[in-house]
Amino acid sequence: MFFIEQLILACNPYLVFICILGTILGLLWGSMPGISTTMSMVLLIGLSTQMSQDVAIMFLLGVYTASVFGGSITAVLINIPGTPAAVPTMIEGYQLAQRGEGGQALGTALVASFLGNWVGILILVAFIPLILLIALQFRSWEMFLLALWGIAICGTLTSGEAPIKGWISGWLGLLIAFVGLDNIYGVPRFTFGNVLLEDGISYIPVIIGFFGLTEVLWVLPQREPPVIPEKVDRVVPPFSMLWRYARASVRSGIIGTVIGAIPGAGGNIAAFVAYDVGKRRAKPEEREKFGKGSYEGIVCGEVANNACIGGTILPTLTLGIPGSPPAAAFMAALELKHVIMGPTINIENPGLVYFIYGALIVANFLMYVFGLLLVKPAVKLYSLPRTLLMPIIIPICILGAYAVRLSMFDVYVMLAAGFVGYALRSLGLPLAPMVLAVILGSLADENLRRALITFENKPFWYFLSSPVGTILMIVSVFTFYDGIFRRGRPKKKT
Repeated sequence: MFFIEQLILACNPYLVFICILGTILGLLWGSMPGISTTMSMVLLIGLSTQMSQDVAIMFLLGVYTASVFGGSITAVLINIPGTPAAVPTMIEGYQLAQRGEGGQALGTALVASFLGNWVGILILVAFIPLILLIALQFRSWEMFLLALWGIAICGTLTSGEAPIKGWISGWLGLLIAFVGLDNIYGVPRFTFGNVLLEDGISYIPVIIGFFGLTEVLWVLPQREPPVIPEKVDRVVPPFSMLWRYARASVRSGIIGTVIGAIPGAGGNIAAFVAYDVGKRRAKPEEREKFGKGSYEGIVCGEVANNACIGGTILPTLTLGIPGSPPAAAFMAALELKHVIMGPTINIENPGLVYFIYGALIVANFLMYVFGLLLVKPAVKLYSLPRTLLMPIIIPICILGAYAVRLSMFDVYVMLAAGFVGYALRSLGLPLAPMVLAVILGSLADENLRRALITFENKPFWYFLSSPVGTILMIVSVFTFYDGIFRRGRPKKKT
């Protein structure tokens, strides 16, 4: 009954109207080359600061849900993924578009996105009570280990065959997180006598710099204009065709949700893993179509990266650990409304979790409806030159960073993060582990020292007294072992 009440509240006409605005912005921004889901979320945080809590949730979830699908529009039509998670869709969809099946490919992507969101929502609804119960067992030592493992697994998953690069990125993020006054003793660290640094470095301008300004600096020199198709055939969701791929849809939905629940993994990894598994599990005649225009490939990628939305909400709500950069932006927006994520969220904010369920359901339906309506008009936006589009993003980045604390210092932090992010990206270092470490650094530091105070004068084996802590220690050690001795080992030539 409580869930039904919150769902009815989410269907309030004014809130639905706000969600429509977020959905339209998400579709348009997500479909623009170079503007990812993360970038869309972090740049629109500034707009949500003046909104009430419920309105901000509806607006941002509309943006989040729609921008994930929006990335597939350019991926199919002009071979440029609007978001990194749309790369598998680009591989298959663009080949279909060249054969005159662009509309059908987009319809398949839209229905797959709709189904993927439902998988994520259903798993979210089913398992949040269980995860909340487990989360209440987490104390200082367990929270430290969880933060450490989240940074480690993020570094391993985002750096391919060289996980050490991801770990280096994560350790650099921890150094940034340690700047400011110590939370326990109030001792300044890494401030170098600068009073402005005593408040620490907010992770919101860091996110905007890394995923906004860095993208501008990276994309702007690429002056090759995209080729716009002369026409787009009718967009009709092929339900009968998707029925043949029901097994692939369920499998990809589970993969997307599980990977989304891993801190820092996100839709990019979920889409690639599901696409790879789908290719391996496909029938021989369908497997031959992968890379040449496979509808099953589109289904696998789109279902996974949309199911990932529900997965990323799980650790964000229950543990206060964002499952992906867009979820980090969502968490940041709620923190501006004085909502503290974590095991006690249901106690401190009764009904909020169920309202987020309802908002996700409303946003998913609106994404489907407006996805059908706006695909063709959105194509006209792609003719906008990058040399004009990207400079427009820069003042938006500045406004987004300034709006958080109304501080020019945050703007300088954003600019510095943008240039540092560009340098790190040029060196092949992933940015996601650094951002996650900036977010989780204070959590890890504070809980580690609290745990050490608690364990003072206790025998060493006391660290193993908690079953949850012991499991997290084993998982963390295995993560480093796997990265060093398996992923880090060069492949043998055949």
